[in-house]
Amino acid sequence: QVQLVESGGGLVQPGESLRLSCAASGVIFSINTMGWYRQGPGKQRDLVATITRGGSTNYADSVKGRFTISKDNAKNTVYLQMNNLKPEDTAVYYCRGYGADWNPDYWGQGTQVTVSS
Repeated sequence: QVQLVESGGGLVQPGESLRLSCAASGVIFSINTMGWYRQGPGKQRDLVATITRGGSTNYADSVKGRFTISKDNAKNTVYLQMNNLKPEDTAVYYCRGYGADWNPDYWGQGTQVTVSS
């Protein structure tokens, strides 16, 4: 079993930055890929960014150039640096960790990010 705990959400103004953290604990060797997803009001949950065990990254087009995903293996923590935030980035951000073929598949509890003036 793996536990994922997100932190770092909050209320910011457009153009500002936030850094989200996702701390993993438990049987983490089963995890190949870590990712951030988000779900805005009345919307489906969508991919934001992923990072593999080898360090390969992938981003949604809407966040390319503004968001950066990274990891600290020693701390078992994945980060999402979000710059130049926009109101449309407002959502609950979820951390996800999964193995090959999405098995196993773990989610964190989510952290709210609100971008508003």
